[in-house]
Amino acid sequence: MNLNQNLSTARAALRSAAAPLVAGVLTLGCLTAWTLAGNAGTPAELRVTEGRILVPSNPEATAAFFTISNTGTTADELTGVTGPAGHQAMVGRDVEVAEGAHRMEMAGAVTVPARGALRMAPTDVDVMVSPPPRLAPGDRVVFTLHFRDSEPVTAEAVAVRPGRLEP
Repeated sequence: MNLNQNLSTARAALRSAAAPLVAGVLTLGCLTAWTLAGNAGTPAELRVTEGRILVPSNPEATAAFFTISNTGTTADELTGVTGPAGHQAMVGRDVEVAEGAHRMEMAGAVTVPARGALRMAPTDVDVMVSPPPRLAPGDRVVFTLHFRDSEPVTAEAVAVRPGRLEP
């Protein structure tokens, strides 16, 4: 094999390696820029506010409501709730079973969307508390909300009369 054949073989090898190498460098550069711009994703960053618990109107159960905000770029899930000692708390969902007739059922895990919020309400998702604690408007009850990926968050709920947002 002479020098010209060796150079020709070397050039062919470099050409065949150049395309994947350039593609890899470009991809790495784009991913680095995307990450530096904050688009690679951040963990869920949860904040629990607007806690309310209804002054019980029956001896079996009452409901609590929170707004869970997520400023992260990754969704998380509310998986459970711990309520005051001696009271069972669970995430529930209002389900229509017939025209004007509703019932509550366990909701399981509920998504807290990325860069969004889960706003609990009497006609959607809430925290069922059974038996209900004795409450007067303005009383405060402490809950701990548990999430799939984030640390638990402790939040207070202020007792309000049904149909009102303020104590």
